Amino acid sequence: MHLSLSLVFRGTVMMERFDTEISKKYSPRFGKIAVDMGFITSEQLKFALSEQVDDDLVRNPHRVIGSIFFDKGWMTYHEIELVLKELFKEINKK
Repeated sequence: MHLSLSLVFRGTVMMERFDTEISKKYSPRFGKIAVDMGFITSEQLKFALSEQVDDDLVRNPHRVIGSIFFDKGWMTYHEIELVLKELFKEINKK
């Protein structure tokens, strides 16, 4: 494998690992905030979390919960930004 391809591959793997770690830490909070703000229902959250786990089990690339909401048409980028702002407001309080 060429060095450049190897670095791209390693970068992709690193990003997937990063997404997975971030997702484990923040997905439940992101989802709860999205429900609390009225952007999605609790049923949609449960479905998206289940889909996220299913993807991981069959070794598909990990998707953060917000991208699943967006892909399903349940949230807009603007709504995702609002949830992220609220999430990081909570994190910075701690």
